[in-house]
Amino acid sequence: MKKKLDLIQDRPGSALLRFAVPMIIGNMFQQFYNMADSVIVGKFVGEDALAAVGASYSFTTVFIMIAIGGGIGASVLTSQYLGAGKFREMKTSVNTFLITFGVVSLLLAGLGLLVNPSILRALDTPANVFADAVLYLQIYFLGLPFMFMYNILSADFNALGKSKIPLALLIFSSLLNIVLDLVMVTTFQMGVAGVAIATVIAQGISSVVSFVVLMRVLKPYAAEGKARLFDPAMFVKGTKIAIPSIIQQSIVSIGMLLTQSAVNQFGSSALAGYSAGTRLESLCIVPMIATGNAMSTFTAQNLGAKKEERVREGYRAAYLIVIAFGLLLIVISQLCYSPILSLFADQGESPVAFQTGTAYFRFCGWFFAFLGFKAITDGILRGAGDTKVYMAANLINLAIRVSVARLASPVFGIQVIWYAVPLGWFVNYMISYLWYRTGNWKRQRIVR
Repeated sequence: MKKKLDLIQDRPGSALLRFAVPMIIGNMFQQFYNMADSVIVGKFVGEDALAAVGASYSFTTVFIMIAIGGGIGASVLTSQYLGAGKFREMKTSVNTFLITFGVVSLLLAGLGLLVNPSILRALDTPANVFADAVLYLQIYFLGLPFMFMYNILSADFNALGKSKIPLALLIFSSLLNIVLDLVMVTTFQMGVAGVAIATVIAQGISSVVSFVVLMRVLKPYAAEGKARLFDPAMFVKGTKIAIPSIIQQSIVSIGMLLTQSAVNQFGSSALAGYSAGTRLESLCIVPMIATGNAMSTFTAQNLGAKKEERVREGYRAAYLIVIAFGLLLIVISQLCYSPILSLFADQGESPVAFQTGTAYFRFCGWFFAFLGFKAITDGILRGAGDTKVYMAANLINLAIRVSVARLASPVFGIQVIWYAVPLGWFVNYMISYLWYRTGNWKRQRIVR
């Protein structure tokens, strides 16, 4: 019988890898889930539809990352209670943040419905794709609470060390979304609206199934005493970690959103290519982000159990994981870019889109390891609750990306936008790493 994974007792490198791999695979499926809309409308509807979904993508990704970041940040508290053996408090933490983010998702859905046309105008979205982009976003925001709850529930599973459960749920959700996309677009000819509706249905079903499964996972802890439905003190503690985590997780997507107005000035074909490139970037960074998130849970559980040395051992192992994935991504981006980009745009029919996406993808491919180094270092600081410096580092990363895109691209061309990407990652990593070296993170344990 296969040994059950234990992040506190198993050999650090092995435990981290076993925990990270299902998260990596699951997040890959989540990106396929998100990419399905672009691939299907690009192939079956046309370049303008691809550009419309691409114009919406940067906006929707911000909300996805808010959900992921909030879930990961709040679940640090859950992980530390689990590591300390305080199971009643652990369940109270889960309850508190399910309620918190349920309310937040409703508020954000309402805000999104109100402001998305104004945001698209502010981003100089091309006129020929504006109406479809608004339509996509209006439908998307109606289903935002489902997406939020699904990601919060996935973070809870990971906090409990159950990373295989969200993997299974993501595979189910991704396949369901792709099938519904194809039905809506090819059978019912619903275009951009069809892929948006398919996404909402898939997320709704997945969030309900996830909630039912989580209740069953928590059932064995019932003997530890009745958990509170909402704890204000836990809310305050978790929020202090969740807000920097939201910022950290959202940096890439906020950067995409804020630089999109610079891309839009180059026309809808360039936007379509840039959108394809950023979709591929989102897919390629999955191993790096997932390893960083695994490092966060690993850190939280081991600090809760007062095993600081295991955290350092896990951190060293995480570098090897990141370097291995970084080398693989270099090979893929330099040798396999043509068939991958062809999924989004035809080289003959959309040459500008194809060339733009190719240039973005191939350049960034050399530097994905920088993001991985940043992610695992941020993961330790987040898992320890030491959030101030890494939040500042991520904001500096964002400032570099946006300022270069907005100020330099009108002068030097669209390619400057992606030159700033690895620079931001590297500066972010160095700031977080130097702070990690101070050892302050060891003194920030939340649960004592």
